[in-house]
Amino acid sequence: MEGPHEAFVEKLHRTIARFAEATGVQTPVVDVELADTSRFVLDRIEPDPGFGMVTLYIRDPRNDDPDALIVPIGSIRRIELRKAPEDRVARFGFAVPTD
Repeated sequence: MEGPHEAFVEKLHRTIARFAEATGVQTPVVDVELADTSRFVLDRIEPDPGFGMVTLYIRDPRNDDPDALIVPIGSIRRIELRKAPEDRVARFGFAVPTD
């Protein structure tokens, strides 16, 4: 599937930023669910490598280092945005790029 990956990621960043502003949260928690029902806390998303694929940088609650998944954009089943307690946001949370 070819498509405007940059536009998808850009619009997702805008949606997350609007949610953060509307709820008064600086770094909302963004959960992503894939078609196989696996769920991850999203650290950030990039439109690369393209060709129907995006890169999800995820956080494991047991480890502070982000891991990466390259997935078909069509495998993203659901993205949840939510506020979280400040102690969790200190370790997790999606920071919208400022560029």
